[in-house]
Amino acid sequence: MGPQYQTSLQPRLGTLPTINLEDLNAAAALQTRIDRKYLIPATIFTGLFNGFEAQMQVLDNNGLQIFPYDSVYFDTPGLDSYHLAAYGRRQRYKIRTRSYLDSGISFLEVKTEGARSTTVKERIPYNLADRATITAEGASYIAQTLQASGHVPPIDLAPVLETVYGRITLYLPGSNSRATIDLNVAWALPGQDPLVMNDQLVVETKSGSAPGQLDKYLWRHGIRPARISKFATGLAALMPHLPANRWHRTLLRNMPQPLDLQGAP
Repeated sequence: MGPQYQTSLQPRLGTLPTINLEDLNAAAALQTRIDRKYLIPATIFTGLFNGFEAQMQVLDNNGLQIFPYDSVYFDTPGLDSYHLAAYGRRQRYKIRTRSYLDSGISFLEVKTEGARSTTVKERIPYNLADRATITAEGASYIAQTLQASGHVPPIDLAPVLETVYGRITLYLPGSNSRATIDLNVAWALPGQDPLVMNDQLVVETKSGSAPGQLDKYLWRHGIRPARISKFATGLAALMPHLPANRWHRTLLRNMPQPLDLQGAP
């Protein structure tokens, strides 16, 4: 069992109809989608969320609605994946394991950029005990997946960053879109203490070509998408020597500072 999370969103969540993972995936798998991310102070988002009147369903599994996630990101010794993202290259990719700590399920995921800024995510089941390593099967899958999308497979991949957080997942049938709300996001370099974001939420919408209902609602209230990547922005915060112009504003205004390291959530 992973860490437990509490949030001021829970009273409203308790009033929403629920949806299970099987039905959510059937309704809106969205493996190819446009992602928009927002960094919003928790107090502000709570007020907005309580006033959001669109039809919503919250992902629920045996009464659990906030799910502890663990992601381990892999890169080359030269941080090739990071630099492709930092310089906005079209042929960028991201390799990670995603583990659902409440159920002990893990996946190896390869994310690439598709046409028109869409994100394409492909994945295979992975042993939870191997989530911080690349197995022979994993290396073969990464190579095949990247070659199929026109990428040169990287070599000497190793874990460079781990993130842990609590996630709420919403389904909005009116726009066939998803939204996720991430709480207490914590970043850590291998073997180091985590850097924790306690006072802000990472809200991410996942939709087809058109913005979803939550996007339009946030825009009407003056909240615009932010440049943040849990992988790249987190690595830039913890390794200040890296080029980070794409995330400079986010790092300056929103991210906790490495000198303010806190305990894990």
